[in-house]
Amino acid sequence: MKKLSARRRHPLAALVVLLLALAATGGLYAAFAPADKAQADVAAQSLAIDEGKKLFAVGCSSCHGLNGQGSSDGPSLVGVGSAAVDFQVGTGRMPAQQPGAQVPRKKNIYSQAEIDQLAAFVSSLGPGPVTPTEEQFTSTNPEDISKGGELFRTNCAQCHNFAGQGGALTKGKYAPSLEGVDAKHIYEAMQTGPQNMPSFPDTTMPEEQKKQIVAFVRHTTNDEPNPGGLTLGSLGPVTEGLFGWIFGLGTLIAVAIWVAAHTTKAKKS
Repeated sequence: MKKLSARRRHPLAALVVLLLALAATGGLYAAFAPADKAQADVAAQSLAIDEGKKLFAVGCSSCHGLNGQGSSDGPSLVGVGSAAVDFQVGTGRMPAQQPGAQVPRKKNIYSQAEIDQLAAFVSSLGPGPVTPTEEQFTSTNPEDISKGGELFRTNCAQCHNFAGQGGALTKGKYAPSLEGVDAKHIYEAMQTGPQNMPSFPDTTMPEEQKKQIVAFVRHTTNDEPNPGGLTLGSLGPVTEGLFGWIFGLGTLIAVAIWVAAHTTKAKKS
C-alpha cells in the first residue's frame, strides 16, 4: 500500500494518466467515428469539383480562363467563392450573352445541381463567400421587416429606390429592380457585391442585418398591397405629377377642343 501511495504521488503520475485517457479517447473515436460517411463526403465533393471543371471548361473558360485566372474578356474567379457563382449563374447573368455596360438578369441555362458543381470547382480555386443556407436568409420575425426597412433606406435606397424598383446609374449602368428576386440571391448579392454594387461582408453588415434587409425587400416587392392602384414604379410625386400633367391635362385639352368644335357647329347651324 505504501508503494502504491508513493507511485500516486510521483510527479509524472498525472501526465501518465492524461496520456492514457487521450489514448483511450482516440481509440474509441477511431472505433466508432463514421469514417465511411466522412470518406463519402470527400468523394462526393471531389466528384462535384471534377464535374464542375468540365462545365466550366465548356461554358466559362472562354472568358475566365481554363483555371479561372481571368483574361481580357473576364475577371479572375480566384477567391470569389461559391456564393458569387450561385448568384451570377442562378440569375442567368452568367454566361453573359454579350459584353456591355452591365450584364442583365435572364433565364438561367443550368440546373441547380450543375450550378452547385460549378460553385464547387470555383471554390476550390481559393476561399471566398460561401452560398448561404436557408436559415441565413429566411426570417420568421415580423419585426425584421421594419428593421430591414431602416437598413435598406440607409444602405441601398440610393441606387435601388426606396421601394426596391431600381434606378439609373452612370454610363449605361443601372441598379436592377428587386421585384421577384429570390431571397437567396438578394443575400448573395450583399455578400459578393456583383457588378456595380458594393459588397457587405459580415464584418461590415452582420448576418442578422442582411436577413432583415431580405425580409424587407421580399415584403415590399411581393407582399405589400397597393391600395392606390398603379404604383408607377413607386418613384413618388415626380412620376405621379408627370402622369397627371400628361394624361390629366391632355384629357382636359382634348375635351375643351371637342366642346369648342361642337359649339362652333351649333352656332353655324
